[in-house]
Amino acid sequence: MPIKLKDIKAPVEKEMLLFEKHFRNSMKSSVPLLDKITHYIVKRKGKQMRPLFVFLTAKMFGKISDASYTAASLIELLHTATLVHDDVVDEAYKRRGFFSLNALWKNKIAVLVGDFLLAKGLLLSVENNEFELLRLVANSVKLMSEGELLQIEKARKLDIEEAVYFDIITKKTATLIASCCATGAASAGQPADVVEKARLFGEAVGIAFQIKDDLFDYGFGDDIGKPTGIDIKEKKMTLPLIHALSNSSKKEKSRIINIIKNRSEEPKMVKEVIDFVVQSKGLEYTNKKMYEYRDRALEILRSFEKNEARQSLEDLVIFTTERKK
Repeated sequence: MPIKLKDIKAPVEKEMLLFEKHFRNSMKSSVPLLDKITHYIVKRKGKQMRPLFVFLTAKMFGKISDASYTAASLIELLHTATLVHDDVVDEAYKRRGFFSLNALWKNKIAVLVGDFLLAKGLLLSVENNEFELLRLVANSVKLMSEGELLQIEKARKLDIEEAVYFDIITKKTATLIASCCATGAASAGQPADVVEKARLFGEAVGIAFQIKDDLFDYGFGDDIGKPTGIDIKEKKMTLPLIHALSNSSKKEKSRIINIIKNRSEEPKMVKEVIDFVVQSKGLEYTNKKMYEYRDRALEILRSFEKNEARQSLEDLVIFTTERKK
């Protein structure tokens, strides 16, 4: 029977509801336009996986405190700020089916709103004297920026090695989940060594999560559906393709890279790249890697004391790797 997100949330359901109010309050402004925009941001929030990691980690260690709410709000504020700025940089007009801020209010306002959210996050932690939480989350935002810039730098050549790929996704994706778990542990009063273990747990989950996204692009697994090839069209070097290229001849590698560089808008050519990856067993290799990181996360998690929250975190790890979208 598949794991349901509502069952995973059960141990912290009350806290998650309280968090929504806490998060709304953290964005309040005396400027009517800002209030209108932040209301729109709250309305289009997704599954709220990041606060869930914070609260479950804190509860696993015995205590959800005011600091846990500050940590979850801080992460959501800073993360939302980066997404708003990303949409401007990428000229993206939709996110998760909703119009982006830059689509509705243009770039200048979107950038200023991103700055406002960033400042609100900094103030929230300073006003509550939560300097360690601020250090953990600010470091994640720094790493995310580095990951994006590293990807842009390497994408020009379309010849990324596996080690560089893992460096990019660790910084771009995994570091945020890592900071959720680290701040959750810190907010529950855990010592530095336990906070670091919680961070490593979150990092492994985050890497597995990103690898799963890589597989979606190829329609891997009977229940996922047709391959979309969006990453190929956008010239993104993901693990299935990197592995396939590393195991191909120099001539074949050159041909595939040339297709991605110059003909990635042609459906027939995208299909050719997908077929190449499938035949090179890039998907099986990537799936194996995803489970390696999932197992690493579970191994770390199971070193902590067993309780209801830890069980929900285990289920959340499984949910991350078995999700259908």
